[in-house]
Amino acid sequence: MKKIFYHLTALIIFVFLMSTTIRAQDNSIKKEKWHWGNPLQQDTSAGYVQVVKVDNILYISGAVARDVTPEGITRVYQSLERSLKSFGASFQNVVKENLFTTDIEAMKKYNDARKAFYKGDFPAATWTQITRLFMADAKLEVELIAHLPK
Repeated sequence: MKKIFYHLTALIIFVFLMSTTIRAQDNSIKKEKWHWGNPLQQDTSAGYVQVVKVDNILYISGAVARDVTPEGITRVYQSLERSLKSFGASFQNVVKENLFTTDIEAMKKYNDARKAFYKGDFPAATWTQITRLFMADAKLEVELIAHLPK
């Protein structure tokens, strides 16, 4: 009787562990990716993707400019616009913006170039002055989070 009890207990523990393992494997999320027309949909040398879509949320990697001028800012936001359009979104879908620059005063001075893309519907935003970006000659990088309608 003791052997049956131990075998039954071992079987119950085994079934429990297997069901836990199976549930843990089902926790993966579906990611859709876009990366500037790259067939792999990601940059394997630097190890990033430009846009990742999970559910109805777009996570958009930073677009960069070498100068904080109206032209440089416009180019950054045109790149971000292309990223948004890759999943049918626009700046009106943006809920969060993170901006990193080596010259916050220039960014403040030329902010109208940025604001034009939002058409008066601004997101939550954080602007940070830093000493350097990944690209050594870059002066501005902007990343976005956007929500698509469900």
